[in-house]
Amino acid sequence: MNVRRLIPATAVAGAVALGLVTLTACGGTSDAADKGTDGKLDVVASFYPMQYLAEQIGGGHVSVQTLTKPGVEPHDLELKPRQIGELGEADVLLYLKGIQPAVDEAIAQAGVKNTVDAATLTPLEAHGTTAGEGHAHEGEEHAGEESHEGHDHGSEAGTDPHVWLDPVKYAEVAEGVGAAFAKADPDHAADYEKNTAALVKKLGDLDTAFETGLKNTETRTFITTHSAFGYLAERYHLDQEGISGVDPESEPSPARIKELQDIAAKDKVTTVFFETLASDRTAKTLAGDTGLKTDVLDPLEGITDKSRGDDYIEVMQSNLAALKSALGAK
Repeated sequence: MNVRRLIPATAVAGAVALGLVTLTACGGTSDAADKGTDGKLDVVASFYPMQYLAEQIGGGHVSVQTLTKPGVEPHDLELKPRQIGELGEADVLLYLKGIQPAVDEAIAQAGVKNTVDAATLTPLEAHGTTAGEGHAHEGEEHAGEESHEGHDHGSEAGTDPHVWLDPVKYAEVAEGVGAAFAKADPDHAADYEKNTAALVKKLGDLDTAFETGLKNTETRTFITTHSAFGYLAERYHLDQEGISGVDPESEPSPARIKELQDIAAKDKVTTVFFETLASDRTAKTLAGDTGLKTDVLDPLEGITDKSRGDDYIEVMQSNLAALKSALGAK
């Protein structure tokens, strides 16, 4: 079982603001953006978790566009030439390197003065997703490479970029984004600071809800077709078992099914989780072979009409309710 001391989000605020914000400066000595005619900061966010931060922190001072439209699987996003060209017109580019290769490449070529990589705003870790690595045994540390359902990604070799699914780490990212906005638009720095503090407070409350809600459960193990929950599992002392080596719409191998059957029996697993932006076929196949239930555990890579909530906080609360039910919270 992965065990790590909890670090309150507010404890990292000073360090993040001072040392973790990465702004790419391309000419000039000032990072203040030349805002559009409407006086708003034009922010382009790569996908929903970055869009949510921009909207919450920027408030009425920003105009936010997202490259990944609702319902689009972020990892497979391909940008049109028009979109790539428009990147260079943004005041701020906000993305998370390692999630979307096409976006990483386009942003590297955009030459925007204020470019914020969320992967630099909180320490990244490696979470194993190959067979047997997702399951921690008696304190063993597993450092396998992140494969994300067949996608080879990570901001550094072997690192897991899904930091937004841990409210504490997401709060660290929020602090960095707030500092970046204040630097790009110093006239509204006080408002960005206020909005950041409000968001960090909401994320702190969410962290408390997860910590309290998952403190006492019948099992600490959950099975998911999308191995995106390594940070969440580590934060709340859970064991994530991913169906490795397949994408969300592929069938698990017979060997992996047998392994998961053994794990489910040993650890009293009740549920196989699937995500909202991919088919539930893999989860239902495994559940049928193991006599388990299926449910949604949303990796929050996008909000659609199928999402169990209208924004990050609501969907994470739904995730908590699903985990409590599956794990037998007391």
